[in-house]
Amino acid sequence: MAADLSFFQSETAQSLRAEGRAEGRAEDILLLLERRGVVVSEGERARIVGCGDLDVLGVWFSRAITASSVAEVFGEGE
Repeated sequence: MAADLSFFQSETAQSLRAEGRAEGRAEDILLLLERRGVVVSEGERARIVGCGDLDVLGVWFSRAITASSVAEVFGEGE
């Protein structure tokens, strides 16, 4: 008898996977900034962790590679 795998294709499951990817990307950004010695305030940390948009997090991650401040990561002042 085949197992019912419909849950894994449901909107709920897809949403949970996207949420997990966003959380992981936010953690990656924070770790990268920490290792590079960039100071992150509690407000900035909350903004990063609270972002659920994978595209935005991807942009922030790319910027975090060379940014000297979190303002640069967010693209402020551009």
